[in-house]
Amino acid sequence: MILFTTQIVSALSSFDWRLLLIPLITGLIGYVTNWVAIRFLFRPLSFVGVRIPGLKGVAPALPRKLKQIPGIIEGRVGWQGIIPSRSAKMGSIAAEKGVAKIADEREFYQRFDPDRIATHMVANSREEIREMTNEILRTEYPDLWRNAPPQVRELIHARIQSQLPDIADSVTDKIGENVDELLDVNMMITNHLDEHPELVNRLFLEVGERELNFIIRSGFYIGTFLGIFTIPLFLYIDQWWVLPVCGVFVGYLTNWIALKIIFQPIHERRFGPLRLQGLFIKRQPIAAEKYAEIVADEIVTIGNVAKNLMHGRQSDRTRKMIRDAVRPEVDRAVGLAGPFVRMTSGSEQYERVRERFAEESVDKTIDPLWDPEFNEERSTAIRELMTTRIKALPPEGFVELLRPAFEEDEWMLILLGAVLGFVAGWIQLLVVTGI
Repeated sequence: MILFTTQIVSALSSFDWRLLLIPLITGLIGYVTNWVAIRFLFRPLSFVGVRIPGLKGVAPALPRKLKQIPGIIEGRVGWQGIIPSRSAKMGSIAAEKGVAKIADEREFYQRFDPDRIATHMVANSREEIREMTNEILRTEYPDLWRNAPPQVRELIHARIQSQLPDIADSVTDKIGENVDELLDVNMMITNHLDEHPELVNRLFLEVGERELNFIIRSGFYIGTFLGIFTIPLFLYIDQWWVLPVCGVFVGYLTNWIALKIIFQPIHERRFGPLRLQGLFIKRQPIAAEKYAEIVADEIVTIGNVAKNLMHGRQSDRTRKMIRDAVRPEVDRAVGLAGPFVRMTSGSEQYERVRERFAEESVDKTIDPLWDPEFNEERSTAIRELMTTRIKALPPEGFVELLRPAFEEDEWMLILLGAVLGFVAGWIQLLVVTGI
């Protein structure tokens, strides 16, 4: 017994206690590399780097993965957050894999409530229409309008104002009848997110907040576990390069394992009392509410719909449709005075005034749809629709909301972890051998 105790004491006295720092430092390596990797995923928002002469010319011939690195294809070396650097692509994924599966253009438009839109258009365009009427008549009929008695001017204004509800109803009805052809929700989402990469970051940072924090925390736990196996390797091989090389593997594996755990398995699997399922999928009800909130408040808004209608691919058709809806109302507003106006000023001038009214009314009737308060009011219906539909998605459909954006570029996140792990491995070597 005494001999056995003596042997234990001798072994403990000869044991290099500095080796116990290896798992701890490896855990810190995993934590720090994952934290930095997540930062690099979203920051900086704009490219930071330098342009290299000649790189742009040879960039198309580089391997596909190298061309995916932010800045390379433009001939620059530096960095931009992977997510914001792909804002257009992320917008396309959000549209095609997410929003397009939830509702189509007609459903969104009906949820905005065309009757409520028409009422808002009338209530908020009266003053602008009055000013436009003054300007047009003062320009086209300067003497007639200047010499007209105030009662006559007010009568004309009153008649035009009285036609506004009919104009608004006609416009919203026409849009509703042709909304599938006039409105391109996928293009609207793609363009908006490309113009606002910070919104793409928000989608990931807020919807996947817990999962991203898990990636960072898991770096410490996985790194510590792997660090235990680094000790016998360091003792057996007894070479200085062991810790830097192990750092590469730790940085690589911690990111790879964390990404797999977030999205896999898609369907719940049971191993005795254990139930395994991707962490993001488990949070489907909560994540659905946050995703719907951001999309409804910032992306699929009545203001963005109006922008797409008026400036999108079918904008010419939309404007013509609104002009066609306004022209008959101009005639009704002029009423019995129409023949007199034609006779005194000529049909050509009357048609010019009629066209000018129709043309300038297009923007005047649509402008109220950019009102922030009105957008906030109508976003509630979109949020409710999206929340309900996302919660009802099957697991494989729900994963598509975020997974495709990570999938193609996740190699960069994993490789970044390996590079940072190599650097941290050198630091680990200096600490262990320097104490």
